[in-house]
Amino acid sequence: MSARFQELDWRQTPLGELVLRRRWDPVFDREVHEIKLNDEFLMSSLFTVSEVELARLALADLPAPLDVVVGGLGLGYTARTVLENPAVRSLVVVDALGEVIDWHRRGLLPGGQELASDPRCRLVHDDFFALARSDGGLDPTDPDRLFHAIVVDIDHSPRHLLHPGNADFYEPDGLRRLAARLHPGGVFALWSNDPPDEDYTAALADRFADVGAEVVRFPNPLQQREATATVYLAKTAGGR
Repeated sequence: MSARFQELDWRQTPLGELVLRRRWDPVFDREVHEIKLNDEFLMSSLFTVSEVELARLALADLPAPLDVVVGGLGLGYTARTVLENPAVRSLVVVDALGEVIDWHRRGLLPGGQELASDPRCRLVHDDFFALARSDGGLDPTDPDRLFHAIVVDIDHSPRHLLHPGNADFYEPDGLRRLAARLHPGGVFALWSNDPPDEDYTAALADRFADVGAEVVRFPNPLQQREATATVYLAKTAGGR
C-alpha cells in the first residue's frame, strides 16, 4: 500500500493552481492519481472507462495505417489506448499545460514514461483550440497535415467549457475547420460528461457525413449508482 495521501507536484499556471496528487482509496482498495485545477477536479484514475472508450470507438472502423491527434493529455488513458491499436502509425498529443506533459516524462504518472518514449508518439505543449482555428493546422511541424482521427477530451462538454474562448470550436465554422483537417472517411471523436445534446449532434450532421452519440456506462460505487458519459462520433465522407 502507498502512503494514504501524497502531493506529487504543485504548479502555478496561467489557468491557476495545478496539483497532482496520489492517494490510497479505501473504497476501491487501490492507488488513485488525481489532477486538480484550483478547486476543481480535472481528472481521476478512479474512473477511466469513458476515456478508454473514447479512443477505442474513434478508431474502431478505421483501416491501417492511422495518423491520430489527441487533444488533451490528462492522465494519458486516451492516448495510451490509441497506441494500443496496432494500426496506429503516429500520434500527436496536444495539451495546453506543459506541466502535465512534464509529469508524464518524469514518470510521476503510471505509464507516463512509456507513453512519452513511444517512437510513434509526440507530446506537444500548445493550445489545441488555437491550433484548430489557425491556418497552421493541428501539427505545428506540418501545417498541411491531415489525420485519420481527431480525438478530443478537454472541456466537460460542448456546453460546459473550461474557458469561454473554446466555444467557437463547437460552432459551425469550428466544425468546418475541423472536418477539413481529416482525411476522407476520417473520424472526429469528442468526450462529454453530459448526456447527448441533440443540438450539437445536429450541428455535427451539417458538417459530417455520418454522426452519432454513444453513451458509455460504468459503475460509480462512491455514489452507489451508474455513471455515464457521451462519446460523439462524426465521420467525413469517402474513405479508403
